[in-house]
Amino acid sequence: MRLLLRWILLAVSVIAASYLTKALGLGFEATADGLGSFLRLMLGVAILALLNATLGNILKLLTLPLTCLTLGLFSLVINAVILIWAASLNLGFTITETDGWQRFWTAFVAAVLISAVNGLLGALLIKDREAE
Repeated sequence: MRLLLRWILLAVSVIAASYLTKALGLGFEATADGLGSFLRLMLGVAILALLNATLGNILKLLTLPLTCLTLGLFSLVINAVILIWAASLNLGFTITETDGWQRFWTAFVAAVLISAVNGLLGALLIKDREAE
């Protein structure tokens, strides 16, 4: 049940990041206006979570010295790269920027917003087992 709740929270975080990046004038778009597009978004979010849990952790382990040198900020770069890879599959969310650096910065801002919204919603909605 907790896994399903986290999955839904990540989808809500992606949608919220889409609205926030549109307000900033960046090209990160997520669509969930119908049942078909919602299911595509849920599949895309599942792939994003899978990529982040597997490839993201491997990349973070390989770049641990660089992450320590930058006081953890390089992990945000890895999150942006994982988001670019997941968005390239065009499953519910995309990055519409075509220029390389603009695409990276859009993914960077979107990844930071997704992490922040997901952390905030997770802290508010998911109870800790020790507190029960």
